[in-house]
Amino acid sequence: MGKDHLGEFEELILLLIVLLKDEAYGLVIRHALKEHADRTVTIGAVHGTVNRLEKKGFIESNLGGASELRGGRRKRLFTITASGKKILEKTRDARVSLWGKIPELAIGNMKL
Repeated sequence: MGKDHLGEFEELILLLIVLLKDEAYGLVIRHALKEHADRTVTIGAVHGTVNRLEKKGFIESNLGGASELRGGRRKRLFTITASGKKILEKTRDARVSLWGKIPELAIGNMKL
């Protein structure tokens, strides 16, 4: 995917960063993926994706304070950028537009 597109997993991570606000760091994002999207992923998958999103300019990261609970390590906290908000809106609008063009989607006897 290019800088002006989001993959499905990137979109989920970006949405969770918005949802989690000041608590958006690797492990919490991983747990939120399971809770909100029923996705079980490795912490490496989360870190790879946030690194890619940061490289694309959709998020920024800052180091939080160290804690004894984390063995003196600092959390890498993520926030969405203006470009990140814009790409989420673009992605949402494209999906809504496509769904709007399908008056009924029938799969077998089930209608969505």
